[in-house]
Amino acid sequence: MKRSTDHILVSHAGNLPRPDDLEQLMAEGQSGLDGFARRLPSAVAEVVRHQADIGIDVVNDGELSKRGGFSGYVRDRLGGLEQRELKTKEEAAPLNVSARDAREFPGFFASGQGGFGRFQRIPGTAAANTRVYCTGPITYIGQATAQADVAHFKAALQGLNVEAYMPAVAPGTIEHWLFNEHYASDEEFLFAIADAMHDEYKAITDAGFILQVDDPDLPDGWQIYPDMSVAEYRTYAEMRVDALNHALRDLPQSQIRLHVCWGSGHGPHQHDIPLKDIVDIILKVKADCYSVEAANPRHEHEWRVWEEVKLPEGKSLMPGVAGHVTDLVEHPQLVADRLVRYANIVGRENVQAGTDCGIGSRVGHPEIAWAKLGALVEGARLATKELW
Repeated sequence: MKRSTDHILVSHAGNLPRPDDLEQLMAEGQSGLDGFARRLPSAVAEVVRHQADIGIDVVNDGELSKRGGFSGYVRDRLGGLEQRELKTKEEAAPLNVSARDAREFPGFFASGQGGFGRFQRIPGTAAANTRVYCTGPITYIGQATAQADVAHFKAALQGLNVEAYMPAVAPGTIEHWLFNEHYASDEEFLFAIADAMHDEYKAITDAGFILQVDDPDLPDGWQIYPDMSVAEYRTYAEMRVDALNHALRDLPQSQIRLHVCWGSGHGPHQHDIPLKDIVDIILKVKADCYSVEAANPRHEHEWRVWEEVKLPEGKSLMPGVAGHVTDLVEHPQLVADRLVRYANIVGRENVQAGTDCGIGSRVGHPEIAWAKLGALVEGARLATKELW
């Protein structure tokens, strides 16, 4: 994994806008599968080229193939699962990543504005009246799909002078949308997911890519369990990190980046767990780089945490300096100011420019997403001039 040795490197946290025709094929469900598969390689090439053209140093495949979204895509890659229609409204209620906020702002959430209500449902995800159950041993059955993703990405990278990363979801985040009917304990269930996902992680690092492990539910699980104390939640989070490290066993730490955020749902986020309460647990993940949400109004002040907590030797930090919670495009000088602040604390060579979360499906239009990434690149250039 490269370091910011002569300029601030620029990357981002995940999904990017799909071309309109690919989005349409995705929305057609099963009937669009063949067309989707034919169009996907050229679409990946386009999104990779677009990133390189605007100056992003560490690019991905846009997560274009992940029809179920950043986490739901593995429903098709894990064996032992069963999707069922739900019979009651209560049964259909999901684990709520805004549960603590919903207690204080019931009217806001009842109005439909909170959570993911402002976002169009991602085509291909499970419908609201279904739930996915683990009914047998969890196995990894996504080898062919993962290898196809690798092949499409490698082809798209030909001739480009960029570094490459590929995201994959963490066991603890997968756990939140699966309902266990097979394993004897939460720990056994969690480590079975970790064992299975090791295959996907290994396919990415074996391909020579950086593996970005997406674990938003490491921080936002705090909202899901509103009656836990901080001490109880830390115990809960420690086990999820142990499982993730188990999934990363034998993989080169130099190729691993961890992404955490407090969820991309809209809302007050007033009761998010503070970074200071879990930062030591986050740093236990065997990764070389940590991508942490840092731009939105609820968490921007947490740059101060790094004045008190030393970034481990040899590690780097990718703070989100452009956000996904607003369609306002950040001014490049604001991006630069944020980057310089972090660089002055942890060292310029230890900072990369990132986004709070994947912005492809979280801002109002693809034009906004690409404009934010353009501002990210320009802001990193301004920061480079100041720091070097």
